[in-house]
Amino acid sequence: MNVCNFFSSPIGLGHVTRDIAIVNNFENITTNFVTGSGAAKILKNLHFKVQDVYNPPSFIVENGTLKNSAKWLWNYYNYYKECKSISEKILPTDNPNLVISDEDFASLTVAQLMKIPTVLITDILETHFTKGLASLIERKMNKSMQEICKKCDLVILPEHGDDDDNIKRVGPIVRTTNHSRDELREKFSFKGKTVVVSIGGTDAGLFLIEKALESISKINQDIKVILVSGPAVTRKFENVTNLGFVDNLHELIFAADLLISLAGKSTIDEANAYGTPAIFIPIKGHFEQEDNAREQGFVFDDVKRLDALILEKLEEKRNQVSTDGAKTASNIIKKLI
Repeated sequence: MNVCNFFSSPIGLGHVTRDIAIVNNFENITTNFVTGSGAAKILKNLHFKVQDVYNPPSFIVENGTLKNSAKWLWNYYNYYKECKSISEKILPTDNPNLVISDEDFASLTVAQLMKIPTVLITDILETHFTKGLASLIERKMNKSMQEICKKCDLVILPEHGDDDDNIKRVGPIVRTTNHSRDELREKFSFKGKTVVVSIGGTDAGLFLIEKALESISKINQDIKVILVSGPAVTRKFENVTNLGFVDNLHELIFAADLLISLAGKSTIDEANAYGTPAIFIPIKGHFEQEDNAREQGFVFDDVKRLDALILEKLEEKRNQVSTDGAKTASNIIKKLI
């Protein structure tokens, strides 16, 4: 029997959603997921086999700005050590044919010592969270991360571009749906102009919910707001439908007329794939989100002109883009088993 252990980073929900897209293309492969938090909840809801054992550190965000990045880096280092200890217990027991990691470097370290073939799925090849003295530590961590990448049998980047050594660029990896947009709008009771506001798996995007609701309230139009506040936000919001935590955000994005979201790559890729006009506001100081948002034409300060952007985007034509990233990634992974 072909068995793979899939270690999916629970820092954000985008990792696990694209991992699900890949695994849905597997055949005759038993997949054991290892993750935690909201990512584990999604997998459980979809009846995947999952070990909910990771407890990731939270970003400290105030009014949309990342704070104490050096402290977060230290917390991440301790989290990495905990994940490594967990992997050291799981891998000898499961004895998989392959270890796949979506930005979980601890499991790769252990698997490579055990001579198990490894695959890394990642958006980035180095981080830039800190400045000053803390950046020296981050630079050392980046060097270790790059050494792990070199030892991988395969590194998958969900972007377009040329391959390089063991790095394969497969294009955006997104989940698919068997429903048409009209069917989904009927399923979700979306009538008239519908805006979905989503902030992912943490409460870091609470500022965006507040700004989006404030901006929409100023617009003299009949706009229905669907809020996906995620598993970490417990606050109640008036005059909106708050779905809280969902495992099918891609379908809500497809059905919506407009998406307002933080600038996570997987959410951006799903919006682009389904042709839904979108506004992406990054967490200020979060280098990855700021880079993602910039590629889509947005910066943090756009949060101050959301009302104008919302009106503009609601008039924008849909432009659906097909991508075979999930299938391509699945096919090249299967060759290693």
